[in-house]
Amino acid sequence: MVRDYPRVLVFFALLLLSCISYGESTMRDCTTFQSAAVYRPELDIGSDVAMVYACGPGFAERADGWRANGYGISMMTGIAWGGYDDYYMVDGVFKKEEVQTTKTGKLYMHGNSTTVGYNVPSDAYIEYIKRKIEPVVDYGVQAIYLEEPEYWAETGWSEAFKKEWEGFYGEPWQAPDSSPDAQYRASKLKYELYFKALREVFKHAKERARAQGKTIECHVPTHSLINYAQWRIVSPESYLMELAEADGYIAQVWTGTARSRNVYKGVVKERTFETAYLEYGQMLGMVRPTGRKVWFLADPVEDNPNRSWNDYKKNYECTIIASLMWPEVYRFEVMPWPDRIFQGTYPKVDLDSASNEREGIPAEYATQLLTVINALNDMNQSEVKYETGSRGIGMMVSDTLMFQRAEPMPSDAHLGSFFGLAMPLVKHGVPVEIVQLETVTHPSTLVPFRVILLTYEGQKPLTPEYHEALAAWVKNGGALIYIGDESDPYNHVREWWNNQGQNTAMPQADLFMRLGITRAAYSEPEAAGKGFVRIFSEKPRQLARYDYGAQKVIELAAEMCERLGEPLRMQNYLKIQRGPYIVASVLDESVSDAPLAIEGRFIDLFDAALPFVSKRLLHPNERCLLYDLDWVGKQGMRARVVASAARVRHETVSEQSIRFVVRGPKATTAQVCVLLPNAPKQLTASPAIPFEQTWDAASSTLHLSYENTAQDIAFEVSL
Repeated sequence: MVRDYPRVLVFFALLLLSCISYGESTMRDCTTFQSAAVYRPELDIGSDVAMVYACGPGFAERADGWRANGYGISMMTGIAWGGYDDYYMVDGVFKKEEVQTTKTGKLYMHGNSTTVGYNVPSDAYIEYIKRKIEPVVDYGVQAIYLEEPEYWAETGWSEAFKKEWEGFYGEPWQAPDSSPDAQYRASKLKYELYFKALREVFKHAKERARAQGKTIECHVPTHSLINYAQWRIVSPESYLMELAEADGYIAQVWTGTARSRNVYKGVVKERTFETAYLEYGQMLGMVRPTGRKVWFLADPVEDNPNRSWNDYKKNYECTIIASLMWPEVYRFEVMPWPDRIFQGTYPKVDLDSASNEREGIPAEYATQLLTVINALNDMNQSEVKYETGSRGIGMMVSDTLMFQRAEPMPSDAHLGSFFGLAMPLVKHGVPVEIVQLETVTHPSTLVPFRVILLTYEGQKPLTPEYHEALAAWVKNGGALIYIGDESDPYNHVREWWNNQGQNTAMPQADLFMRLGITRAAYSEPEAAGKGFVRIFSEKPRQLARYDYGAQKVIELAAEMCERLGEPLRMQNYLKIQRGPYIVASVLDESVSDAPLAIEGRFIDLFDAALPFVSKRLLHPNERCLLYDLDWVGKQGMRARVVASAARVRHETVSEQSIRFVVRGPKATTAQVCVLLPNAPKQLTASPAIPFEQTWDAASSTLHLSYENTAQDIAFEVSL
């Protein structure tokens, strides 16, 4: 008994340390989630931060519940809409003049609400939001997240918008559908309005916190530029990085956005993995040069409540694997609304069934999600290995991709001007990266790239300084491929490249002039300084519609790579390794249908049972997330928890034992896999709980299974 006494003290010390770290975890923010719910043990998913949703009455009580159970506290609410009935309703009359309005008089309301509209951010509305967030700043949240600054492209007829137009442009309002120029100017104003709103609210929040001796971060959860353009929404996007008060973004990419159909080789269909890959890449592209924060979101379900659990699981795996393909990012919003995931009901079977039977989350899926969430807490890995096609190839986009999406002459409905160029590269295993045009004046933006594809079909350059930076990059050895003809009617909007409409110049002409190229670039790469320029006079949206289009994009990229002295490498999969985590996706519609064989010693993190596998065979349109057991030994570790369907903390290893504390949401099954140098001599849990244990000599792993209780459980394995 005397020899065991210190061990008992160690357990109590670990549990005390766990409680202390829970209460003081406000600085770590690698994982987070949003919830309007009060804390419940069934929702205790073990992320660093709870973003308590909505800032009205009851916020402090909800925040206190999460904080008492170990979570850092932030606040999220909408900036374009929210529970703001006291603003919208004046003396019982709805303030419809400030709601985004279409030509027909239709008011854009949020969801099925009759009292919450998408607002025109007037000065009065901005002041209202400032007052609204003051109590949460006073409460001491570590960050505020003002989500989805959205202005619908087909609106612009409200009285408030007309007033804003006159103030911004100094001229009478024009109907946005009256000309391409009017539509472009309407979109540009919408872009400015929410930039201004966020600037003023963020500045107010930081000043109020500073006056109280506090610091507070300000972030914007937003859909990607690609999705907003496809869904016909205008938002400030990369413009927000010009705000000193803006600290970063949450990339709101999930099944609902990424399953939006696009065209490749003339086939219209969902391509969830590829679309998510590009969406996440765009969000990283606009943050990377600034060094500010970005979180990647994935949702285990989606806003549509009528899809099956099988559908949700498949598409969640697509998006989580796509997010992990960007190893610079190690912050994640692991899910929105944990209550709708762990306590909601959804169709039990696939959509082609006649059954309407619904059920709660399958136990195996809940365990898989918790395993992935615990892995996301460990994704800040410095060692990264790529197994892809050629790297260093970029596709350039501009926020103005959102400016040409409504009448009278909207750009391609399926956003072919973007997907027509980007999708062929992804489908050929080339990890194309998205370059945000608005960031090219940052010195570091263009450094990683050898080849960049650009079009001004569907988008335009906001300033001539972008062309100065692009020309300097080419002349210093870069290779630019410009694709597009001169047919886009938005070439003639009043802008800097045509002296505000005083001549017929095209935006690309200014770039070509700075590069000093001739007509020769239309037939082959033409030298410009140390670099090259190639022009292909075709509509990118047309390239999306035919087989030859994808092949032409690949030929152009290969031609430029060869000029730079390296062939274009292609394959039918993307694979990277982040520390011990192997992330892979095999592509359909690719260069071949050959499966990818991954051999070694792994734990399959997408399988709730956490099985040991020595060979994982992936066929087209299949993905995996594996833990490499051999990596542990290469790091000189004797033992390690390699996977767990519960949050792992306070892991310590000695010659005699491995100890760790785990915690997961009540009513879920925990599977824990521990790599050991030999079979365990003894296993104890504190507090004592029933659990099952299995030793697998082939993989040298111990498997534990028990029911999560939303309480800390300290395990000790004697070696």
